[in-house]
Amino acid sequence: MGFIILIVLGGIIGWLASIVMRIDDVQGILLSAGVGIFSTIAAGLVTSSGSLIGGISGISLVLSFLGAIAVLAVFHYFRRNSAH
Repeated sequence: MGFIILIVLGGIIGWLASIVMRIDDVQGILLSAGVGIFSTIAAGLVTSSGSLIGGISGISLVLSFLGAIAVLAVFHYFRRNSAH
C-alpha cells in the first residue's frame, strides 16, 4: 500500500513542479508525473535509510518536490537547446 501512495504523491508532486516551472507544453502530464514519481521514490530512499515504504515524511516530500523541479529544469533546458 505504501508503494501506491508513493506513486500517487509522486504524480502530484511532478504536476505541481511543472506548474511552478511553468512547463505546460508538449511534454504533458506523463513526463511530469514520471519525474515526480522518480524523485519521490529517490527522496524516500535517501531520507529513510533504504526503506522504500516507510519513506514518506515531510522532509522527503520537500526533497522530492525540489528534485522534480531540478529534473524538469534540466530536461527543459536540453529540450530548448536541441530545438535550435
